[in-house]
Amino acid sequence: GVGATYDGSGTNFALFSEVADRVELCLFDPDESGELQETRVTLPEVDGFVWHGFLPGIEPGQRYGYRVHGPYDPAAGQRCNPNKLVLDPYAKAIEGAFEWGQPLFSYNFDDPDSRNDDDSAASMPKAVVINPYFDWGVDHPPSHEYADTVIYEAHVKGLTQTHPDIPEQLRGTYAGVAHPAIIEHLKALGVNAIELMPVHHFVDDSTLVEKGLSNYWGYNTIGFLAPDPRYSSAGTPGGHVQEFKAMVRELHANGIEVILDVVYNHTAEGNHLGPTLSMRGIDNAAYYRLVDDDLQYYMDYTGTGNSLNVGHPHSLQLIMDSLRYWVTEMHVDGFRFDLAATLAREFYDVDRLSAFFELVQQDPIVSQVKLIAEPWDVGPGGYQVGNFPPQWTEWNGKFRDTVRDYW
Repeated sequence: GVGATYDGSGTNFALFSEVADRVELCLFDPDESGELQETRVTLPEVDGFVWHGFLPGIEPGQRYGYRVHGPYDPAAGQRCNPNKLVLDPYAKAIEGAFEWGQPLFSYNFDDPDSRNDDDSAASMPKAVVINPYFDWGVDHPPSHEYADTVIYEAHVKGLTQTHPDIPEQLRGTYAGVAHPAIIEHLKALGVNAIELMPVHHFVDDSTLVEKGLSNYWGYNTIGFLAPDPRYSSAGTPGGHVQEFKAMVRELHANGIEVILDVVYNHTAEGNHLGPTLSMRGIDNAAYYRLVDDDLQYYMDYTGTGNSLNVGHPHSLQLIMDSLRYWVTEMHVDGFRFDLAATLAREFYDVDRLSAFFELVQQDPIVSQVKLIAEPWDVGPGGYQVGNFPPQWTEWNGKFRDTVRDYW
């Protein structure tokens, strides 16, 4: 598989890129002063466009990133630049913040058509190798029928940040959500499923950071397998993954399902003027929908600058691998898909038999959990309430609006 996989004796690193000529794995380790020092290792093997290598002795907690050598030709849709450290799209944990500035961008701010080769490593978060082992005990999914499911939509921080009965160090965290004070509250309301607003690793947009603000809601994903460490009380690299699992285990023990609000329609890299953080610098044309007759530009069905290229097998695989990971490794019970109509846009129309829905339908794991669509996007023909495949459920905008008008 792709990503970083620890097996007890070392770690296998693997990255997909169809356009790369060479891929360097960059390992970051603190020196005496605590400054991160970079060691580069060229990945020796390539099979089916997956560049990979096994490094014995690499343990959980190891910080890493990649440098992808390949064509930089925006007009042809290619944006590799080895001066930019890129995040593994399959990172299971990410640590640190983006430091907004010129190094994160592959063009000079004063000339969008130029190329910038400032090294971005010091300004980038790092992926972290995680320990996949966790004691789930007797954990099992509550598996409530839809008709019996009462869903409470919540934000990890908003639900717990000012709660007087939650210890201060646990407020605003996954551990806070699993605290008896919250669980008792949910049960008292008759709630048996909690739908968490995005917990996938997300980015504070530069426009917000410049104003001294942050992205509270989190609909700006950069890591589809990594829970965001901002909601963590754990002090160790990758410790927030264990904390997330412990939260799920505790909610399940109380009969409460965990549903994740997921954003697979776009990433935080934005449009052609956005930063190079991950997929743009790995294989731009494979991961993003580009404008057919002008490949330097991105199709934008989401109002966020780009759209994931679900027509490409590897991008589809990333989404499916992410969904399976959250079900099998994190034990979540379902998903609510942000702007789900976007995922169906293979060409310029919403096709209900698109590859994504077919894949979900026949997937032995993902087809068994709750699938809830936000059945619209901002593109033409994007309002699709009532048009999703049979095993999907949908947020019902018409019902909501009607009830609201009546009220």
